[in-house]
Amino acid sequence: MEEIVFTGFPGFIASQLIYQHALQHEMISAIILPSEREKAETEAKRIEKETNCRAIKLIEGDITQLGLAISNKDQEYFKEKTVTFWHLAAIYDLAVPRDLAWKVNVEGTRHVNEFVSNLQNVKRYVYFSTAYVAGNREGVIYESELERPAAFKNFYEETKFEAELLVDELKKSLPITIIRPGIVRGHSLTGKTIKFDGPYFFLNLIDRVKILPFIPFVGRSTSYINVVPIDYILEASMYLSKLDAAAGQTVHLTDPDPHPVEEVYRNMVQLMTGKQPKGRLPHRLAKVSLSIAPIRKALGVEIETLDYLTWTADFDTENAERLLANSNIQCADFLETMPAMVEFYNVHKNDKNFQILIR
Repeated sequence: MEEIVFTGFPGFIASQLIYQHALQHEMISAIILPSEREKAETEAKRIEKETNCRAIKLIEGDITQLGLAISNKDQEYFKEKTVTFWHLAAIYDLAVPRDLAWKVNVEGTRHVNEFVSNLQNVKRYVYFSTAYVAGNREGVIYESELERPAAFKNFYEETKFEAELLVDELKKSLPITIIRPGIVRGHSLTGKTIKFDGPYFFLNLIDRVKILPFIPFVGRSTSYINVVPIDYILEASMYLSKLDAAAGQTVHLTDPDPHPVEEVYRNMVQLMTGKQPKGRLPHRLAKVSLSIAPIRKALGVEIETLDYLTWTADFDTENAERLLANSNIQCADFLETMPAMVEFYNVHKNDKNFQILIR
């Protein structure tokens, strides 16, 4: 029998993917940290109730340990299964320290690779990377490339690059699909998400300075920002996981028509305050200000966010478009669907469960 196996549950994307698989009444397992047991059980029960699916099997383990630290009994469970394995467990925080990022993102992926390689029948191994393995490379970034940049903007990018190298090497022996998402936001129609990071840092900033006489642009930017809704990521990755032609492929699930940073910011300010931004806060002054912990905590913005305002690169999506050509799956326009994002943010902005801990 076929088993769909996940790491990264009960994280947002893994939970959403499991929900979609549950709707198809597939057999699902999730390798979870013991410390996440209670949260995982609650989420699994919710999915089971809403989809009327089979019980989701929760297997305690730890990707940072050899063999994923799962029991012999659970290892035996997989022996006769045909497995589609989704590896999403990672630390996604742009401000993560290097040692922790390396332990989870790189060594964790190495252990997952070894585990999957030892399974008897792997139908597909789907690995969630990021488009930002490009580091500080500029110009057009192609899906077929995995070139080491001169530098990375943060340890998240660096460790995801190193991890993707490990998975890419396995393409020689396993049917692998590598997914490189852009910056993920909530659902394009409902705005629903479970955490306010990425583009939501802009909303935090705007919300907390809206009492000022005017809200300035942050620096001057001619760059584009690549933000994709969760529903596009879910639909596209699910489709690709079952598409024979996607085996051995790396795919940018990025916005093929991204908008300029300043245009996105202008629309956010308009939706949040009813006004247009005015004036400019110099980029250097913004960086100095956010280097002070109390200021970045008060504004709800990680300093690493600023690095993406002036970075110029375009993600080629030719591979994604070719593979998704017969699916009718498309990335919703960011500006057209931004009102739902802002509305959801305004409803939940004071709920600490949605806000990211700013260090």
